[in-house]
Amino acid sequence: MKTIYVDNAATTAMSDTAIKAMTPYLKDVYGNPSSLHTVGQVAKEALEDARVRFARLINADPKEIYFTSGGSEADNQAIRSAAANGLKKGKKHIVSTAFEHHAVLHTLKKLEKEGFEVTYLDVGGKGLVTAEQVEKAIRPDTALVSVMYANNEIGTIQPIRQIGDACKRLGVVFHTDAVQAVGHIPVDVKADNIDMLAVSAHKFHGPKGVGALYCRRGIPLNSFIEGGAQERNRRAGTENIAGIVSMTAALEEACAHMSDNASKLTKLRDRLIDGLLKIPHSRLNGDRQMRLPANVNMCFEGIEGEGLLLYLDAEGICASSGSACTSGSLDPSHVLLAIGLPHEIAHGSLRISLSENNTDEDIDAILQAVPKVVAKLRNMSPVWEALENGAKAHLI
Repeated sequence: MKTIYVDNAATTAMSDTAIKAMTPYLKDVYGNPSSLHTVGQVAKEALEDARVRFARLINADPKEIYFTSGGSEADNQAIRSAAANGLKKGKKHIVSTAFEHHAVLHTLKKLEKEGFEVTYLDVGGKGLVTAEQVEKAIRPDTALVSVMYANNEIGTIQPIRQIGDACKRLGVVFHTDAVQAVGHIPVDVKADNIDMLAVSAHKFHGPKGVGALYCRRGIPLNSFIEGGAQERNRRAGTENIAGIVSMTAALEEACAHMSDNASKLTKLRDRLIDGLLKIPHSRLNGDRQMRLPANVNMCFEGIEGEGLLLYLDAEGICASSGSACTSGSLDPSHVLLAIGLPHEIAHGSLRISLSENNTDEDIDAILQAVPKVVAKLRNMSPVWEALENGAKAHLI
């Protein structure tokens, strides 16, 4: 039985390009870039070359790029730094949204315990926040605005350029978690007026355990990890040269093929959405148009998402019910609750995130399997029986 992998928002398979780029730095170019000898300086050259190439892909200056262990670390460092900078000026207010990734939300919750006030903007039924909402929420004591570029569960793309423009006009630092966006849709930190941005390599066919933080010149960046002078004294620890070079190669490849990939994926996505919506009492989560090319997020009334995933796995289909970071939790997705879904509907969610490696045949197989599994689960469900016999009212 063929395995159909459609959980690319959780992680992607490394591309041949990424593996090929990484291999020499695992075996031959193994020096510590902080060493003064030739072996170390060869590694240093590779590090700085990757920084230049990476910066070019998001229209940043190389000196604005700091390599990290991934998106979560980059988000933490950015938010913590902006909060500390604001505190020095007596600013203890932050604006964000109710459906950010937990790397952002958990950091904000910690800051609230330290005396900061956070305004969580409503994202509405379609999972979109407006620049007008952000502008109205900004106060004289606002230290930071943090709005994700594209949501990791429902795939909605936010009006980042307009939000960035509002923040720039009002003199407020703007951070965005762009983990799901970079490599999939065009990102230009200058045109988008972004001050701080987080990236993770394994979302665009690079290796796990490596990412980057963009921090605009002039914004003080606090060291999040102490111990050494690496990354211009902003991130201690010997740099992961193999991972950094591999990530950069993967992103170059993703950006080079972005338009073609987006066109292909949008067609597959829309065919999948249309097919799944034929299942009675189902709904698409998130805006139909303003969404990532590869994202499909559905809810099916009367079933539990965990059962759906297990039965689909038995059919060879690897999907998810939400963020990989919370996949072990039985609680409904905070993202789905944020767009107004009741608990009983949010529990029956399915996230399918495609990649350019998926085919029309994969979509055919998914459209054959999901209705069958949904029907099977509903036949086993007392909740569905109550809905069908009129004891309870349908919510979808």
